[in-house]
Amino acid sequence: MKALSFNTKKTVLFVVFLFSCFATLAQENSNTALSTTKIDSLYREDQFYIGVTYNLLKNAPTDFSNDKFSTGFSAGFLRDMPLNKNRNLAIAPGLGLTFNNYSQNIAITTANGVPVYTVLTDATSYSNNKFSQLLVDLPLEFRWRGSTFENHNFFRIHGGIKLSYLLYDRSVYRSGSGDSIITGNADFNKLLYGTYVSAGYGGVNLYVYYGLNPIFKTAQIAGTKVDMKSLNIGLIFYIL
Repeated sequence: MKALSFNTKKTVLFVVFLFSCFATLAQENSNTALSTTKIDSLYREDQFYIGVTYNLLKNAPTDFSNDKFSTGFSAGFLRDMPLNKNRNLAIAPGLGLTFNNYSQNIAITTANGVPVYTVLTDATSYSNNKFSQLLVDLPLEFRWRGSTFENHNFFRIHGGIKLSYLLYDRSVYRSGSGDSIITGNADFNKLLYGTYVSAGYGGVNLYVYYGLNPIFKTAQIAGTKVDMKSLNIGLIFYIL
């Protein structure tokens, strides 16, 4: 094999040099694009949520009591919409489901197909008394957070309003004289609304919701309107 001439060697070296320059420029452009992506990233936060609450009823009639431990569960999606360049202020409309259970001492029975409400003052006269609701939720919240593109463990405060529509309800009263199970009670308010706030650090946050209108629309006890509102206290977990 013939040895490469001096000119051929120079040509080869020149091609290698050009290739090295192009490779270096390509790498720098790639790093610049990645850096720009990080700086200008359109990241969003906390778009899925799961919550668990302890449920209370406020504005209750005389001799009312919350029995046992009443729980609620919720889950849904929130569309995070940042309002500023730092993306730490945002609004978030959403869609979700909530199941609320209320164990208490107001029995719901029927007389000639009409719901009747009675305060049970003797706890030994019944074994179980509760009503449950399944609701579809439309929350709208304002958000502040201390997040960055690379940091997902941060302080947050979210507050807003929630509109809920009653999809299904079920009341259960069990006593020694028999059981009463009612679904589709027309006395329940179909449309509920309230205000809420959640605050915390990382994935776990304290959550409080207070209903602004009564759970019941037309229910009465001894001629007095039942004006109870819900108070739900618990934890909410956000998932990116």
